[in-house]
Amino acid sequence: MEVISILWTEVIIRPMLNSLVVLYTIFFNQMGLAIIVLTAIIRLVTLPLTLKQLSQMRAMSTLQPKLKEIQDRYSRDRSRVSQETMRLYREAGVSPFGCLGPMVVQMPILIGLFRVLIQIVFSRPDQLVGLSEKLYTWIPATAVFAAAPLDSGFLWLDLAESDPTNIIIPVLVFVSTWVQQKMTMQPSTDPRQSGNQAMMLWLMPLMIAFFSYTLPSGLALYWTTSNVIGIAIQYFVTGGWGPLFPLFPKSAPEAAPVAAARPSQDVSQEEMVEDGRDRNERPNRRRSNRAGAERTRRRPRRGRGRNTK
Repeated sequence: MEVISILWTEVIIRPMLNSLVVLYTIFFNQMGLAIIVLTAIIRLVTLPLTLKQLSQMRAMSTLQPKLKEIQDRYSRDRSRVSQETMRLYREAGVSPFGCLGPMVVQMPILIGLFRVLIQIVFSRPDQLVGLSEKLYTWIPATAVFAAAPLDSGFLWLDLAESDPTNIIIPVLVFVSTWVQQKMTMQPSTDPRQSGNQAMMLWLMPLMIAFFSYTLPSGLALYWTTSNVIGIAIQYFVTGGWGPLFPLFPKSAPEAAPVAAARPSQDVSQEEMVEDGRDRNERPNRRRSNRAGAERTRRRPRRGRGRNTK
């Protein structure tokens, strides 16, 4: 446990604490701006995980028709459905847990930021000494002492405290979380899985909004900023709103692809016409074949009658 505590302090707490202190001194002693910039930096560092998540989402969406076919083919054998599904994932190089990378990274950062906010914002002078002991040696302590005590105010918020009277922050947390989850949600051919997704689409934002209502406002500011950046990344990487497209259409499609698609429709119509002609010609062919067969049967009989005479 001691090793885990040391790793937690040196890998999560101290880097975030020092980064937040440096950003606080750079951005005019504004803790809110420091948290926003720190969130952008964290998003930039975890960008490869986000891009991998988006690529996994695209691959999963392309496999939906094949998954539907597997479920229809082996509808009475659940174990066979699981085996064939995992085989399809392996062949396509897709992991069903590949979309959880950014979420797994977010949880330690949230807990670490909660601890950092408690340690940075203090009311007693002796706590400043404890803060200076956690700073890296290359950070000038004089700048930190000059900025002390660190101001946790930002707009109308106290980032180190919860504000039960304020409903705006929980609403922003709920809306941003819902939009990002909706954009990352993958369509499912399984009705049970679709029901679970619909439930989680509303349950998870409600839970996070409730936590933001009771925890320090700095965490809600971090979460909302992270969601907004994630929505922007997904919009520009995927080129649209994803499942949100019916609500927020990006733009009307160009006329060129539609014109290019017309020949295929014309070809299909010609095939239907030819198919109809073939169907109409089939009875005529059958009638002609029957008439020919009757003629061939009658001709030998006439010949036999002539020879007997």
